[in-house]
Amino acid sequence: MMQNKNIIIGKIVAPHGVRGDIRIMPLTDRPEQFLTLKYLLLEDGRTLHIRAARFHKGMVLVSTKEITTMNDAELLRNLSVSIKVEDLPPLEEGQFYVSDLIGIPVYDLEGQQLGTFKDVISTGSNDVYVVAVPQGKDILVPALKEHFKEINLAERRIVVQLPEWTDAE
Repeated sequence: MMQNKNIIIGKIVAPHGVRGDIRIMPLTDRPEQFLTLKYLLLEDGRTLHIRAARFHKGMVLVSTKEITTMNDAELLRNLSVSIKVEDLPPLEEGQFYVSDLIGIPVYDLEGQQLGTFKDVISTGSNDVYVVAVPQGKDILVPALKEHFKEINLAERRIVVQLPEWTDAE
């Protein structure tokens, strides 16, 4: 049985106005999902039910049923907000959530296991995938189709063709 996982999608940075609205910095590559969400989960276990959400200067302004004063909103400052994994927007073909990839074995074209998928570094131009190597330093691979030949979640296997300049010996 799969346990319910939550994904952090933002951080509360400040109250907004006097009616308890909260200003959230989106920590997701799909900030538009805030506009259709019905709830937010706080890291302290509470659930906030969203009445309205809109964008303002790169932030999301959210009004909830539970928070109705500026003082209540102030108490939420710096808390992370998350949603349940099953409520994430559906991905397009060939897209994956990083949380689904972590720990999956990574192989080269010859079938040798290089290590396991560890993390993603966002560089601005394209992401870089970090492969943890048991005895050695992490391998960094640009997240480009030319390097990633297969990502198979069902069989828990990632196959990469390392860039020429990678020192994986």
